[in-house]
Amino acid sequence: MPSPFSPSSSSLSERLRAQADHQWRRATEHPMTDALADGTVPPEAMTVYLIEDHKFLDAFVVLVASVIAHAPSLKDRIPAAQFLGMVTSRENTFFERSFEALKVPQERRDKAASPTSQAFIDLMLDAAKSQNLHEMLSVLLVAEWSYLTWAERVHPKRGQKLPFWCSEWIDLHRGEGFEAFVGFLRELLDRVGESLTGKEMEACRERFNRAIELEGDFWDMA
Repeated sequence: MPSPFSPSSSSLSERLRAQADHQWRRATEHPMTDALADGTVPPEAMTVYLIEDHKFLDAFVVLVASVIAHAPSLKDRIPAAQFLGMVTSRENTFFERSFEALKVPQERRDKAASPTSQAFIDLMLDAAKSQNLHEMLSVLLVAEWSYLTWAERVHPKRGQKLPFWCSEWIDLHRGEGFEAFVGFLRELLDRVGESLTGKEMEACRERFNRAIELEGDFWDMA
């Protein structure tokens, strides 16, 4: 029987997702994503989630910046640079507004990251330090594609009067602009993948699998 990761007519990004289907569904169909859409996620659970998510924002910025630095052309750098601008402005402001609304004291925000968050931080920084674009993209793609998947799934059934920390979190991860960015990441990884060796393909698979496993762990933690 051929390996589900064997080259085929499907793209590299799709093969990566397919071979991690169980963990993918665990992350993108998690009960908390539905609770975000119907407004039933407890404020304390959302507080824990946002505190921990904000802790790896710095490592995430390093990862995206590394993708920009290693992208093969200016055309490939621009979408990532524009996305980085959004993360460090609109998304970061969302966190600050949410912490204020949820009355999260600074001392609580300053506590050490949970083991799950630290593992994700380490993965992002390690991928960035690898200087291998295919490894960076394999981690970054999981973070963005999995969030697009759950946000688009829950959007049609979202409540009408959600707290902004629910509604805006969904909106930050869906829509034409975000979908276009995920499409860009997939296309770039697929293109880079055309010249990868077997060993480099395996590195993509390992990075992708670890990232999606941690995504599921992160939802469980909250």
